[in-house]
Amino acid sequence: QVQLMESGGGSVQAGGSLRLSCAASTTSGDTCVAWFRQAPGKDREGIANVYFGDGLARYHASVRGRFILSPNRAKNTADLQMSNLTPEDTAIYYCASRPRGLMSFCSLSQSLYESWGQGTQVTVST
Repeated sequence: QVQLMESGGGSVQAGGSLRLSCAASTTSGDTCVAWFRQAPGKDREGIANVYFGDGLARYHASVRGRFILSPNRAKNTADLQMSNLTPEDTAIYYCASRPRGLMSFCSLSQSLYESWGQGTQVTVST
């Protein structure tokens, strides 16, 4: 099973930026990496994913235009650049990975992901 580790979380004021990194023990051209987050009292939600085969990233509407997900096959990382943060972005952020396999595209459904990191806290204050 792939080992994943998130880093880069912290506290920032509204309007600020943070860069999260997801380091995987291994990736391939068929790897999907997704970022999820779980805010206090809420369900975990998928916010972005990327397919290492073509570098194409997809975003949930809540972060589109503010977050950019960039894969690095050589480093086995998938970094999430977050800008224009708001208090609503406060959550524990997790990355997950799986092979795309027979799927037509990478999913944002957490039930489909096999390997998970431990999470990193992001806190945005007013």
